[in-house]
Amino acid sequence: MTTVLIADDQPLQRFGFRMLLESQDDMTVLDEAANGTEAVRKAAELRPDVVLMDVRMPGLDGIEATRRITASGDRTRVLILTTFDLDEYAYAGLRAGASGFLVKDAQPEDLLSGIRAVASGDAVVAPALTRRLLDAYVHHLPVGGSASSSMPSPPDPRLAALTDREREILTVIGKGWTNTEIAARLHLAESTVKTHVGRVLAKTGSRDRVQAVICAYETGLVQP
Repeated sequence: MTTVLIADDQPLQRFGFRMLLESQDDMTVLDEAANGTEAVRKAAELRPDVVLMDVRMPGLDGIEATRRITASGDRTRVLILTTFDLDEYAYAGLRAGASGFLVKDAQPEDLLSGIRAVASGDAVVAPALTRRLLDAYVHHLPVGGSASSSMPSPPDPRLAALTDREREILTVIGKGWTNTEIAARLHLAESTVKTHVGRVLAKTGSRDRVQAVICAYETGLVQP
């Protein structure tokens, strides 16, 4: 059973989400929060699998609430809800530790599958959206390597433990390739790709695939 905390300042929005989620046999809504402060407190108390987090809320917003929830070290994961798929807050939400984002007008089945994916430890930002998101907000990222200076940058410690193959895998993750695409283009079995991806996430300290994409940009493996 996937447990969910709904954080949104609109009562009707919370009601709609609750009705949808509780229509599923494998989901239950533990509680609701009307602002970021409530979301942080209830996440700590209830330890849900997933927090469905609105961004624009009074007082403590969804970005800072996400940062505090993920920084606590609990298993709870955050799924950001945005008004637009390239909302300026989406990037900040991912940097704060969210496991992905969805637009509020997503199809119900997309929201449900997204919650399930996040609860299982995956990320829900599709590769195409990941590329669009990072391309739009890449100016927030420190530019790695010689692109930012004539002097070589010191190697990023997140890359130090990676093998050449793992570095290659991180690079193509950063480009938005799916596991199927990686397997086909690099002539690997998909099970082998999954193993490599798991090791890359562990060695770079990435919570999920979205964080690995951000890592690839931050370390300069992928340039806009």
